[in-house]
Amino acid sequence: MSNHLDRFHAAVSSLAGHGNIKQRLIVAFEDHLANVESDEVPIAVKQSFADLRKMMSGVEPLNGEGRIRATVRKMSVIEADECAQKMIDLYTDIIRYEDQAQDSVPLRIADQPLLPPFLVKSG
Repeated sequence: MSNHLDRFHAAVSSLAGHGNIKQRLIVAFEDHLANVESDEVPIAVKQSFADLRKMMSGVEPLNGEGRIRATVRKMSVIEADECAQKMIDLYTDIIRYEDQAQDSVPLRIADQPLLPPFLVKSG
């Protein structure tokens, strides 16, 4: 698995844990996704990841509180649920993208298409 996929897996696992949704959301993003660079994720999910990052860091922090914590603190439970669902959707999209990329690579040489006889150079 690639590093960004591992991080998204860890974030989704944090969301599935016990506790308040806002606390789980903070842990999932701060511990696992905050340091993921947009260049690390597949092009197909870059915009969605940028949207999630914006949703998770839109509030100016107060009293030494981090931006993510301040933003989540101001969220309603419904907004926190939406952010969590966006993380899950991103994870499934990345898995789908990774699977498609693997499907295009032949598993064995025998799986590769043969050259037509007229393209083979005779000796």
